[in-house]
Amino acid sequence: MNKVTVIGAGNVGATVANVLAHKDFIKEIVLVDIKAEMAQGKALDSWQQAPVDYYSTRIIGTDNYALTNDSDVIVITAGLPRKPGMSRDDLISTNAGIVNSVTSAALQYSKNPIVIVVSNPLDVMTYAAYKISGLDSSRVFGMAGILDTARYRAFLAEAIGVSPKDIQALLMGGHGDSMVPLPRFTTISGIPVSEFLDEESLHKIVERTKYGGGELVKLMGTSAWYAPGAAAAQMVEAILKDEKRILPCCAMLNGEYGLTNVFVGVPVILGRNGIEKIIDLKLNESERTLLNQSAEEVSSMMKVYDAL
Repeated sequence: MNKVTVIGAGNVGATVANVLAHKDFIKEIVLVDIKAEMAQGKALDSWQQAPVDYYSTRIIGTDNYALTNDSDVIVITAGLPRKPGMSRDDLISTNAGIVNSVTSAALQYSKNPIVIVVSNPLDVMTYAAYKISGLDSSRVFGMAGILDTARYRAFLAEAIGVSPKDIQALLMGGHGDSMVPLPRFTTISGIPVSEFLDEESLHKIVERTKYGGGELVKLMGTSAWYAPGAAAAQMVEAILKDEKRILPCCAMLNGEYGLTNVFVGVPVILGRNGIEKIIDLKLNESERTLLNQSAEEVSSMMKVYDAL
């Protein structure tokens, strides 16, 4: 039976565990946090929801990594949010320490799991987990593109007046303002988005998507959790059910798109072995330029990490 560990019992981690429990195909989810009682409380709350929402998945809260033994998938959400006055380099240093220690702790008890990173700054934290884990790059990747495309699709659904269910879209590159929009690959029930919106309206939606996380921080005073948690859960489901879904993930490129040794968002096929294939699209010149710029930005952050 499948077993999943979620590290970090904050809003995002607890949402990942709760969304997965509702899907009712996993035997056990272990929610790990340095604050053991908070993890236990959230796990107990979700377990008490099971009779109401009809699921049997058991969530266990703990600070003991021994309970994570033999996990198929490990989701890392641990890390501190960026505080006022904190530079991006400060955040890399702080969160890399956390990501490295929790990855090492979990891998003492699980052999060759798949690791999904949600901690920020996403691209460089995925790189940190990959380096410390010693796992193949097909088994360590980050959740960013699913969240970014979800925001983009939600905004499009609102602007066009259609169901978000019918919108297919793709965004690539780094997570944040260097993301690469690809309106050419955006369709509504197979109809190109250009049939519904003019270029200016589409540009506004793309810009709102780039700063989607910031918009929520401004409104709530903290970062989002429902959509990020559900996005990470979707990746876990695609892997454990071996669905071979095409989803945008932060993956290590080894020559695809002419890029090497850099973690950026690209469309991949997700299945039981993690990233089973990176889809290498034929980008036009402007799309390729944007992707190269995004990759350069991520590379510079990876160098900051390497210099720590």
